[in-house]
Amino acid sequence: MTASEIRIDRYAPGDEQDIVDMILTIQREEFGMSISAHDQPDLMSIRTFYQTGVGDFWVARYNGMVIGTIGLKDIGNGEAALRKMFVAKPWRGRESGVARQLLKCLLDAAKLAVLKRVYLGTTAEFLAAHRFYQKHGFQRINKKALPGTFPLMTVDTRFYLLAM
Repeated sequence: MTASEIRIDRYAPGDEQDIVDMILTIQREEFGMSISAHDQPDLMSIRTFYQTGVGDFWVARYNGMVIGTIGLKDIGNGEAALRKMFVAKPWRGRESGVARQLLKCLLDAAKLAVLKRVYLGTTAEFLAAHRFYQKHGFQRINKKALPGTFPLMTVDTRFYLLAM
């Protein structure tokens, strides 16, 4: 497996179940979160939730299998939220570069859209994610610093901002 064998594609209908299965496996089995697909309706309406305004959603694949996701939600005023960044366990780390490729895709789109700020929320348990975001220029912020249009999830307890 090499980074060149991994494809990052813009979301197209038909991958919903594979996306949900991958994300729920990470949330439930790895992190013991009691969350369901029902708690995340955006996953079954990616086109209308993410692919509006300057928002979008990308899927990482290896041999056709969904191995990662990332979403950019347009929240107005030149701002967006990074959401649903997940990479299947065997594909994490520097060797595969899946997370880096997904984030690069999102940030390239954010720059092209001339966004001013990208926010994200995550859980306290995702320690590797915290390090990854900080390594890529995101600064931890207080929940009170989020714009009112930020799509808050109940499991989110840590928040970050990247000024573009």
